[in-house]
Amino acid sequence: MFSNPSLITRIGVGKLVGSVIGLIGFVALPWIWPEADMLIRWGILLWYTTFGAIIGVFGAFTRHPILKLPMPWFVRAPFIGAWMNFVLAFFAYDKMEAMLVSLFGALNLGDVGWMTSPFWFALEGAIAGLLIGWLATRFGGEGLAAVEADAA
Repeated sequence: MFSNPSLITRIGVGKLVGSVIGLIGFVALPWIWPEADMLIRWGILLWYTTFGAIIGVFGAFTRHPILKLPMPWFVRAPFIGAWMNFVLAFFAYDKMEAMLVSLFGALNLGDVGWMTSPFWFALEGAIAGLLIGWLATRFGGEGLAAVEADAA
């Protein structure tokens, strides 16, 4: 199963690893932020499952379609992961900030809490994306070979 490149395998591995990351968040969130409700916990679980699937799908692109530059997995996957969590920080800024304040307290440099910025989740997304991208490429291949194997 893992010997031939396959886009379906890439997506499956991405969803599996994303689900594991989301499950860790689902289980750990009550200890990190006791005020978290079930909706946020389920959101984290489903967000990272989708996160992994999207990184898996993007394994078909090994070159940037507009710039015509190579996009190896170790550039593509962390970028997608960071971008997705960066966008998430915009939508859930207040909740994420409350969670980080609960976790780190009010660590302030001047009047700005640098550890309480939700945009740190972009870095976390890059790290999770790197892990998912590596595993998806390792087991599912990448590029046209993965797409053509599923079309045959």
